[in-house]
Amino acid sequence: MAPRTRLSAALKRPEASYTGVYLLFGEDDHGPLAYIGEGEDIGGRIKSHDTKKDWWTTAVLVTTAGNNLNKAHAKYLESRLVEEARRVGKIRLDNGNTPPRSSLSEAAQANIESFLEYIMMVLPALRIDSFLAQTRPQPTAATNPTDSAAESEAVFELRTPKHGIDARAVLTDGEFVVLAGSKASPKWRGKTSQHTGYSKLHEELTASGVLVPEGELSVFGENYAFKSPSAAAAVVNGRPTNGTTEWRLPGGKTYKQWEAEKLM
Repeated sequence: MAPRTRLSAALKRPEASYTGVYLLFGEDDHGPLAYIGEGEDIGGRIKSHDTKKDWWTTAVLVTTAGNNLNKAHAKYLESRLVEEARRVGKIRLDNGNTPPRSSLSEAAQANIESFLEYIMMVLPALRIDSFLAQTRPQPTAATNPTDSAAESEAVFELRTPKHGIDARAVLTDGEFVVLAGSKASPKWRGKTSQHTGYSKLHEELTASGVLVPEGELSVFGENYAFKSPSAAAAVVNGRPTNGTTEWRLPGGKTYKQWEAEKLM
């Protein structure tokens, strides 16, 4: 991974001339943007895009130490990465249509799918979450929110009666998941000197359809996983909020108190 300003040094690495896939990240007038490509000389392909595309600022090269990917492997990976990026829907792609998967034997396809799993683990470590879905499946008719809270055995609530806000959330796999049907602020109410942070997240969730306008409020159309209780509380309230004290159990105990008891 290298910023565009240091691309020349990055492409001097021998791996840059290997077969593989590459990802370009940046933004244009409409927001974050990415491009996914492949090549038998990924460094050469990136040099081509360096002159043709002026919006990207970061490049990620994906290959193997032994240069044992071939053209068919790379084309299959390119197709799968485009599929996953579009399925998750967190970033716009500069790609046209999703490229077709190359024809691989059953064994080769299994190996490349396994390699893809490693890519999906490495990218978040590079702080690239474009392939990480934050939405979570809806509970089935046979379950209830408490069933979804198997990890914490607790359903947290955040209510702001003045604005009609009423949300519920659970801890699942270490993430703070606001449940579908939760009522939230329809707009960002807090003061922000810059259009960043939680205000931007609130806007993105509205644009992507996670937050659905309903009367004078917005409603979570699906379960959504936040990185922290405060991030969840800020989006629900439409302003910066200390989620550790605002989220409470039905009996009144705050998330902070509940967490402290768990650590004893």
